[in-house]
Amino acid sequence: MLFSTPTQFAVLALCLIAGWLFGLASHPGGRKWKERFRAEEAAHQATRDELAIRDTRIREIERDRERWTSSQTVVAPVAAETTSHSNGFFGWGRDNLSRIRGIDDHTEQALRHEGIKTYAAIEALVPEGEADVESRLGLDRGRIAQQQWREQAALLRQGNDDEHASRFA
Repeated sequence: MLFSTPTQFAVLALCLIAGWLFGLASHPGGRKWKERFRAEEAAHQATRDELAIRDTRIREIERDRERWTSSQTVVAPVAAETTSHSNGFFGWGRDNLSRIRGIDDHTEQALRHEGIKTYAAIEALVPEGEADVESRLGLDRGRIAQQQWREQAALLRQGNDDEHASRFA
């Protein structure tokens, strides 16, 4: 046996107590960990402040958007796009309206500004809506019906590119 006499046990206890006291005396008292904790706490608070500023800005932008959209007038009734051939030009939720004969780049931009971005929206125009769109875009009265925009939009929306090319090219 390693420790068999009471003197050996007393020396062992004395060494353990001395080691414990030496450890306490040489330990910095958690100063390093407290400093790291305070630095992390400050960084966390700065991040929370930054997020609060962003949240406030997002709420302001959403309020402006709601105010802007509520003040806009509806151009024309739009049919539900249940049978759309594609997700639009490059999948951005709009179609390449300049493929319709009679719509150039300038007219396409003006239509998008008016909220008409898809073939289905053009196809859903009613005669009163056509006249309203023509007057707002500065087009001649009856141009949409004369150039058959709705028929062209229907063909392109259904994916009949060849028939569109043969009839309206």
